[in-house]
Amino acid sequence: MSKPRFQVSLCSGTGCVANGMGALKQLLEEALAARDLTDAVDVIPSECSGRCGRGPVLTVQPDGISYVQLRPEHIPLLVDEHFINNRPVERLICRRTPHDGGIPLMKDVPFFKHQRLIVMRNRGLINPEHIEEYIARDGYFALAKAPRHMTPDEVIAEIKRSGLRGRGGGGFPTGVKWEEVRKYNRFPKYTICNGDEGDPGAFMDRTVLESDPHSVLEGMAISAYAIGARQGFIYVRAEYPLAIQSLETAMAQARDHGLLGTDILGCGFDFDVSIYPGAGAFVCGESTALMYSLEGRRGMPRIKPPRSAEAGLWGMPTNLNNVETFANVPSIILNGASWFSSIGTTGSTGTKVFALTGAVSNVGLVEVPMGTSLRTLVFDIGGGIPGGRRFKAAQMGGPSGGCIPEGLLDTPIDFDSLTQAGSMMGSGGVVIMDERTCMVDTAKFFTEFSVDESCGKCTPCREGLKVMLDKLSAITGGSGASGDIAFLERLARHIQKTSHCGLGQSAPNPVLSTIRYFRHEYEAHIHEKRCPALVCAKLIAFRVQEDECKRCGLCFKACPAHAIRWEKKQPAFIDLSLCTRCRSCIRACKFGAIE
Repeated sequence: MSKPRFQVSLCSGTGCVANGMGALKQLLEEALAARDLTDAVDVIPSECSGRCGRGPVLTVQPDGISYVQLRPEHIPLLVDEHFINNRPVERLICRRTPHDGGIPLMKDVPFFKHQRLIVMRNRGLINPEHIEEYIARDGYFALAKAPRHMTPDEVIAEIKRSGLRGRGGGGFPTGVKWEEVRKYNRFPKYTICNGDEGDPGAFMDRTVLESDPHSVLEGMAISAYAIGARQGFIYVRAEYPLAIQSLETAMAQARDHGLLGTDILGCGFDFDVSIYPGAGAFVCGESTALMYSLEGRRGMPRIKPPRSAEAGLWGMPTNLNNVETFANVPSIILNGASWFSSIGTTGSTGTKVFALTGAVSNVGLVEVPMGTSLRTLVFDIGGGIPGGRRFKAAQMGGPSGGCIPEGLLDTPIDFDSLTQAGSMMGSGGVVIMDERTCMVDTAKFFTEFSVDESCGKCTPCREGLKVMLDKLSAITGGSGASGDIAFLERLARHIQKTSHCGLGQSAPNPVLSTIRYFRHEYEAHIHEKRCPALVCAKLIAFRVQEDECKRCGLCFKACPAHAIRWEKKQPAFIDLSLCTRCRSCIRACKFGAIE
């Protein structure tokens, strides 16, 4: 059979699947068959492209052209023009900016241009359902290298020299953790992959498990060889069915190829993996709570010491890393510690995968070298704030992360710099907020999340966060009082110092960071009974400013309660007796005429 002239990669990530990629694939295959092009165009599912906000995404190779936001009616046009007439359909192509002309290649689009791929090195290049394609991209070469040419101590030393730090939040040195587990001569030992991704807006681990599961399995196997484990577990959210399916397929293929199970690659090394679906409790992202859950117990953090390296799962020495950490390991073993440590910064080597969401033009998954500035992430890769609105803050590190203001846009994204800014790396969720965001309401939202997810074991977290939420609710509801800001600061510090686990210790970060950078908004809520962002309904007057009103009638058309009176060339008027404070008029007004 002759080699296909084109290879069409269909993004198999959850976002594209949810937007109808399955139906598009069927339509594409039917259109190709009808035009006798089946042998000329090879259609394959591939790893997530990262353009999650522009799906479904289709990439044509060797042309290097990416099509976005495809619909069923686009398929016949795409086949006829690109695959028959060799004329790419320009209006469907992923562009540098919405106004660019010409036909940009994928590598020239800023969203891709500024990235450096290690964890997502196989993006758009392999079918995750075929182990042969992973192997063709040097997959499992690191696993072949480690037990044949390196001792366990040499593997650990290489990971230590690389500077790899855990990508799950705490940033603990991975090699040091492995070394600690190895030194205990009690068996069995275990290695666990934490795929319990509970942060709002985060989808990095899910995507890697769905799109490149073998990279995680290979990293786990190398870890097991290094520490002396024979059994591994992947704790993954039950809400990730595609990830679980992908893992099950990959594990079966790895066993068939002698890459999992007994006597791996004839090296006398035994290791196998089981999947454990978690029930979606945020606290199970904490290592000891996760292990309790694996044991069939309620997921609650336990007292330390002993640490998990000494007495973890079923009281035995246990190593736990997250998905992204394990996915880095094969590249380090294959390319060397010096190669990895040359990327990023001295204290934060390598790359970091971020889920970019919120008020940003290019929502999606990105991988950048550590030390990349927040400005580059938001404006060069993310495409800036849509609608010409102004950047206000970036909430980094999940619900326990802090909010970084516009004045710190040039902050390098690394472990230490984010901590100094009052935030944290966390798992990698980045929520972008524009001028329409109320920072007091934002702090309230994340505090409410932490209250809901608290396991209730320790009093500072269980009760302190509730008191904090009540105070924030009072402030946003118009009942704030003098001294509330100082009270929140004292309470937050107390919760940080006395909570049992990382959830409670970091939960006050959104409150402390918003007070630190946006104190004026708290003061406006408390002293002026005003929400500057017009978000907190009880602090909005719902009055049309006649001087600012353009008489356009947009607010009139948007009001579901018919509370607005308006005639052409006359300013609008809001009848407060009918107004439900739904804020539809504020969202509709393009001129900021409603206060």
